[in-house]
Amino acid sequence: MLLLRTKRSNQPYQIPQKLTLFLNIAFKSSGQSHPSLEIKSEIDRVTRIINDHPFPDHPLHSTLIQHVPKHLLSNTFVENVLGRLFAAHSNGFKAFEFFKFSLQHSEFCPSSDAFEKTLHILTRMRYFDKAWELMEEIQQTHPSLLTLKSMSIMLSRIAKFQSYEDTLEAFGRMEKNVFFGREFGANEFNVLLRAFCTQRQMKEARSVFHKMHSRFSPNTKTMNILLLGFKESGDVTAVELFYHEMIRRGFKPNSVTYNIRIDAYCKKGCFGDGLRLLEEMEKANCPPTLETITTLIHGAGVAQNISRARELFNEISIRNLQPDIGVYNAFMSSLIRSREVQSALMLMDEMEEEGIGHDSMTYHTMFRGLMRSNGIEGVSELYHKMIRRNFVPKTRTIVMLMKWFCQNQQLDLSLDLWGYLIDRGYCPHSHALDLLVTGLCSHGRVKEAVECAKQTLERGRPMSEGVFRMLERYLVEAGESEMLWKLDQMIKKLHTVLPPSRGHAIGLASSSLVT
Repeated sequence: MLLLRTKRSNQPYQIPQKLTLFLNIAFKSSGQSHPSLEIKSEIDRVTRIINDHPFPDHPLHSTLIQHVPKHLLSNTFVENVLGRLFAAHSNGFKAFEFFKFSLQHSEFCPSSDAFEKTLHILTRMRYFDKAWELMEEIQQTHPSLLTLKSMSIMLSRIAKFQSYEDTLEAFGRMEKNVFFGREFGANEFNVLLRAFCTQRQMKEARSVFHKMHSRFSPNTKTMNILLLGFKESGDVTAVELFYHEMIRRGFKPNSVTYNIRIDAYCKKGCFGDGLRLLEEMEKANCPPTLETITTLIHGAGVAQNISRARELFNEISIRNLQPDIGVYNAFMSSLIRSREVQSALMLMDEMEEEGIGHDSMTYHTMFRGLMRSNGIEGVSELYHKMIRRNFVPKTRTIVMLMKWFCQNQQLDLSLDLWGYLIDRGYCPHSHALDLLVTGLCSHGRVKEAVECAKQTLERGRPMSEGVFRMLERYLVEAGESEMLWKLDQMIKKLHTVLPPSRGHAIGLASSSLVT
């Protein structure tokens, strides 16, 4: 018997958030509702229509009027379509148009979740002008939708893509113009700090803290955000130094504080220090949470101490904790690190039997283990099982699979994955396109590579400059000047509506145009 099994309820399990999201800074989403099968079918249909819509050749609004009847515009429907568009890496303008379309119907009252998803899509693609436009419009029409989460989405992306000064200016703009009439306090201060900490910009985070802490009264959550930032930077010494500063300032550590410190040690392979902190935590009358045990199981895997990982996993029920998909994934990762791939596959079966299911992390972890041990046969078997279940993994798993298929001369599987994603209404990430085009061109399958590039451009997503230059070289050598010209025209048309971004193809120089 691999595991100590216990009777568990058949209630659905929540996917645990990463340790970086343990800090409950009022970032709770309204939660994506679970639609009926009929509504789910409509969500799939409309998502595919939006993603496949030729951009920017034709306006999307008229297509939406034609294909989205008013009675469909419920919060469940709109939130799920936007969630699918986000996961599918759809063009941000399309998501923006769909959200604006839903607002035009007086019977529909939008949710904060739908607004936040639209904002996230726009800022991820660096459409900051449109994002500000949306926030200021919502301030006028639906001010109740403006939450700490929407503030966090905007500030985090500005901190990532723009300067320190731009981020502080954005915070001030929100206080004066967007969240007008709201008194900013510790919660808003925490959002600003978190924007820098999630980007590992600790110098900037400390500067903000010292500059503004006299205006806003810091709380334990504030200190945990900074502690988390030092942990994400991979500096255990800085974590411990700031922890002692936190104690000197009179803040009492809580379970989140201990979880961050334990994770910092476990990620560095210092599993013994993690166990020491577990004892310290229990002595301080701070009961370990499921996140604590999950972190320690992962730490045991990093240290390749599989027996201790198994003990911790089996202790979950003894501690009166309810196992979730995250702790199973951590144990699976530990098994794979110890080269117990068959045991990990058995665990995957158990997750299904227990009604916990599989998420993208489950598949990513299992694929990674199979790639290192079982070769193409094991990976191919799991890939086809995933496809049969209509599961679409997250981008990093898609990119990992695409890279592995191409490196192992499995181009038909690469194209199969690409086609599966397109059929499901997804626009694969540019990294996946880069890998696929490179693999196809290197095997003389240039026309197929061009077709994949065109599918990306047609859906309003740019391609990289490097891949375009590769296609240009192969098409010129093959004498396919017309095909190159069409690709160039698509790129230039898209370039007129997308915000400038480094690394994206801008087409042929005028002196290079093929006639």
